[in-house]
Amino acid sequence: MRITTKTGDDGTTGLFYGGRVPKNSPLPMAYGAVDEAQAFVGLARAESDDEELTDLLGRIAKDLYVLMAELATLPENHGKLEGGVTRVTDEMVEALELMMDDLAGRFEAPTEFVIPGQAKVPALLDVARTVVRRAEREAITAVEHGPVVVYLNRLSDLLWTMARWQEGASVGSKGAEGTVA
Repeated sequence: MRITTKTGDDGTTGLFYGGRVPKNSPLPMAYGAVDEAQAFVGLARAESDDEELTDLLGRIAKDLYVLMAELATLPENHGKLEGGVTRVTDEMVEALELMMDDLAGRFEAPTEFVIPGQAKVPALLDVARTVVRRAEREAITAVEHGPVVVYLNRLSDLLWTMARWQEGASVGSKGAEGTVA
């Protein structure tokens, strides 16, 4: 199998279930930002020695494939998408909320703005969060509203929560001390 197809040399890309659009149109811009976010989630996962965090980030990485599939599909083909496999569901959003609620109870939340960089894994989670925020903005342009946008909004909140939780873990019982501006 060849990796190079040359079909994108004209500046277009093929979509899931057919169709081609310019690479800088809203759908590829949105799923490209999600792809970038997934790479940073993977980097944080690779750098972590916390098994619980790596498991949670692995679940998120799989969810992001679902988002990319939906964003890589023309609206007229959305009926072909399968919930939780190629289409984002309300249950996926709820799962993020449950993760966030669980983790938020494990550290004292900062009362001021956070300065990223206390430790490598939390800093990587903060980078992933900012890329997810951009993906959310791109998704709003691509799909206007719906579960994809809601998922990305919750995910950025969860990544912030994970970073603060990991900062608390990196300083022991002191919590997130030293992370605020």
